[in-house]
Amino acid sequence: MEYRHIGVTPVAGALGAEIAGVDLRQQPSDAVIAEIRHAWLQYLVLFFRDQPLTSEQYLAFARRIAEPVEYPMLKGLDGYPLIVPVIKLPQERVNFGGLWHSDTAYLETPPIGAMLLAREVPPVGGDTLFANMYLAYESLSDGLRRILDGLHAVNSSAKADVTKTREDRLAEGGAKLAADAVLNAVHPVVRTHPETGRKLLYVNGGHTVRFESMTEDESVPLLHYLFAHLCRPEFTCRLRWQPGTLALWDNRCSQHNPINDYHGHERVMHRISLGADRPV
Repeated sequence: MEYRHIGVTPVAGALGAEIAGVDLRQQPSDAVIAEIRHAWLQYLVLFFRDQPLTSEQYLAFARRIAEPVEYPMLKGLDGYPLIVPVIKLPQERVNFGGLWHSDTAYLETPPIGAMLLAREVPPVGGDTLFANMYLAYESLSDGLRRILDGLHAVNSSAKADVTKTREDRLAEGGAKLAADAVLNAVHPVVRTHPETGRKLLYVNGGHTVRFESMTEDESVPLLHYLFAHLCRPEFTCRLRWQPGTLALWDNRCSQHNPINDYHGHERVMHRISLGADRPV
């Protein structure tokens, strides 16, 4: 596609592009939105700089991409329940979601995408890495792809590595569910993107606990190999945040990992989850 209404600059060979020439505070035309959605499917994650949006403007743009949905664990902003604050305070040592993951894979219908808008960032650090799950699948051997194509995996909100990153947020009274609530879902290990038709790897270290019909001990060796494989450097890109930076990622075919390297500083992000579908 030739982009006529926006500027699109890839940031890495694997995925990611910066979008220029659009002020999201204004109501983008249908032609601009169509090009943004096309770039989103092509590059998996888009970065918009210098977008100091109000909550109303932020939600309005989100609705042009997909219908916003509530996050299952956390409470949204007062008056804006669909906008969830993601905050790391200066005294905290563990950041929220600080490992490679696809958002809320423990839901039967996970969100198709998400937006994150930087409100306050540390002077250095706090970058986010993204990884391309099409490439993670396509780079596997033919033999392993044949094995994985027929498997399903159990995903849980109670997996220890990710649960510990929620403890402070839940303890502050922002929880929508009890701290000990557990959500589980079974999804294909290899899913097909409903809009591009491409196959991709759909397990993640944050939520996937075992293969269906196998024990955790039996599943661990192959899962650990896949978790290490899917974040190989050549599958990734890196975003350095600035106040007003907005990231839009496709949760179906990418994973992300916020880097926890800014102790002693506050980081405030506003998140919107987009849409929902059942992985197939």
